[in-house]
Amino acid sequence: MRAIPLSTQSLGLVAWILVSVLAATIGGIATMNAESFYSQLTQPAWAPPSWVFGPVWTVLYLLMGIAAWLVWRVNGFRAARGALSLFLIQLALNALWSWLFFAWHRGALAFADIVILWIMIVATTIAFWRVRALAGALLIPYLLWTSYAGALNYAIWQLNPQSLV
Repeated sequence: MRAIPLSTQSLGLVAWILVSVLAATIGGIATMNAESFYSQLTQPAWAPPSWVFGPVWTVLYLLMGIAAWLVWRVNGFRAARGALSLFLIQLALNALWSWLFFAWHRGALAFADIVILWIMIVATTIAFWRVRALAGALLIPYLLWTSYAGALNYAIWQLNPQSLV
């Protein structure tokens, strides 16, 4: 393991959190007018109120950024290229889901995306765990929330075939 200077580690932490925030922002652009669309959809009784999503995702993106930083700081990007590449791919799939569901109203594609996203999160969690257990552990809440979100996506899609093709 090579030593990364403290100043570089601090910049790395900020950078990995910013990468996560960038994905959140790209997905968030698709949800800017989502409240009116989402509130018109028939939802299962177990759907949370819409105000829950913002705080939950804020915490999850912060945890994702910290997890990626923990992996990166072990030996840098080259040493953890596989794990960090999985991380970046799942971030892209995460951002894409918001566009599929909220902007383009594609329930089936959004569900397919979230299934692939879930698989990628599992792969990323395992890869992170192998580099640093804490980094993998920090992704577990994300995996759990995405599991719930996948079930919610499926239920809403099935309840709203006219609105979510």
